[in-house]
Amino acid sequence: MSGPNGDLNITIDDGIIADDDEFDEEEYTAINSMLDQINFCLDDLEERNDSLNGKLHELLESNRQARQEFRAKINEGLAEGQEHPEQSSKEDSTPPNDKDNGE
Repeated sequence: MSGPNGDLNITIDDGIIADDDEFDEEEYTAINSMLDQINFCLDDLEERNDSLNGKLHELLESNRQARQEFRAKINEGLAEGQEHPEQSSKEDSTPPNDKDNGE
């Protein structure tokens, strides 16, 4: 018969699970050492992740401010009657008409 997660219900009485597994002190020490190393690595990863996350937020905020400043300059230029930078570059790249040459 299976359990709520589809796992088999196995009891000690079935003889499959042996509770007489004994670990000596050396094995416990080795397992403890491995767990300490894993814990250290996870702490290091978490610290790096936090650092990268902070740097990313700083970069995003910097980009947001630069974009706002750029938009403000564009809006100032448009308010003063200057052309939009993208429009003037498009006009510069188009060949002149015959009428513009005075012909």
